[in-house]
Amino acid sequence: MNSRLLIIAGSALALAGCPFDSDDNTTNPSQSSPPETETSQMTTYEVTVTNATSAQPLSPIALLAHDNNYTLFKTGEASSDALEIMAESGDNTGLIDMSSLESVHITASGNGIVPPGSAETLSFDIDLSKAKYLSLGTMLVNTNDAFAGFTQFDLSSVDEGITRTFGAEVWDAGTEGNDELAASIPGPAGGGEGFNPTRNDDNRVTIHAGVISQDDGLTTSALFGQHRFDNPGIKVSIKRVN
Repeated sequence: MNSRLLIIAGSALALAGCPFDSDDNTTNPSQSSPPETETSQMTTYEVTVTNATSAQPLSPIALLAHDNNYTLFKTGEASSDALEIMAESGDNTGLIDMSSLESVHITASGNGIVPPGSAETLSFDIDLSKAKYLSLGTMLVNTNDAFAGFTQFDLSSVDEGITRTFGAEVWDAGTEGNDELAASIPGPAGGGEGFNPTRNDDNRVTIHAGVISQDDGLTTSALFGQHRFDNPGIKVSIKRVN
């Protein structure tokens, strides 16, 4: 499981120069206009993710700042390959590599597993004129393919010095049947394989219905009552620093 922290800061550009005018309002041919200068207006954000479950560790967080041409997922549509891998195995590498896309300006990875009740904060700088949307995802590792997160949060809606806090839902990636077998759950409750390229579910992202567990009569389940979770599964706080 990849537990590295990557913040790939994409530089954004804005014109700040103006042409030179002489005192008598005529152009002096012997004097060239000063070159236009390029500046970037960077805004700093801190994003804190708190695990609100009782027994579902979270995989390393994947954070993406992007323009409106990118979405991490769409309800009712198929997961991307990168999202499938993260939702089944907790490996966020494919999502972090989305920084190679023109529409994704920054990606950041959490440091590692976020245990139940714990939190992690990631910070980044972004030019809102180039990329003002935020998406985030993390796997509930004691499941087949459940992930918590959101997509296309408008960062410009947070004023300087203000913190916005909200709950993010748990989603079913729709790529692996929720059999709850130990062989297909990568977390400590199962120790299974994680990602499998075969998609054997309905192949669309939906709100997760929750786990059944042995305590509710699924005798083959590797899970117990404590592994159940409610929605929202994580608490997210987004602070605009400047």
